[in-house]
Amino acid sequence: MDLNSETQLVEAAQNGHLGSLGALYERYHSPMVALAYSMLADRDLAEDAAQEVFAIACRDIGSLKSKERFAAWLASICRNISRQMLRAGKSREVAPDNEPAIVRRDDMEDRREGIRRAVWSLRVPERELIVMRYFDGFSQAQISEVLNISSQAVNGRLVRAKRKIAKYLKRNGLTGDNHEKS
Repeated sequence: MDLNSETQLVEAAQNGHLGSLGALYERYHSPMVALAYSMLADRDLAEDAAQEVFAIACRDIGSLKSKERFAAWLASICRNISRQMLRAGKSREVAPDNEPAIVRRDDMEDRREGIRRAVWSLRVPERELIVMRYFDGFSQAQISEVLNISSQAVNGRLVRAKRKIAKYLKRNGLTGDNHEKS
């Protein structure tokens, strides 16, 4: 049996084929960690969330009716697990914009911190895209598959999210303009 297509893997997993479950885990573990991280702001918690996602998926895969929507189904489970973790207070707080800097850092560190704050200031759906694309290096096609939106929608949303990040950086004096004219 050729288990290359996602639909075939899901069907085999629903029929109890453990190798198929392993292949699905290998294919989607990293995107689920990225998705959870975009909500939780903590890599370790995101790893925990992804593990729980796959535990639930293994338990409930038989209830999945649309095999071709497996990635979107996983993403939905991941968002729910992440929300539960947030409600339980398991995520670290993302520092507010007006938090004073205790130690002066170099310009590059300031810029990195500004970008981090800009990303975390985005709404969760925008942050999901940015984290998956730029923090974890997923292609637009991979993001499209996992989030169950078209590649064009991924592209448009990424463009809008990057504009918001640029505005945030400009508003906070972190555009680099003051370093380019030497």
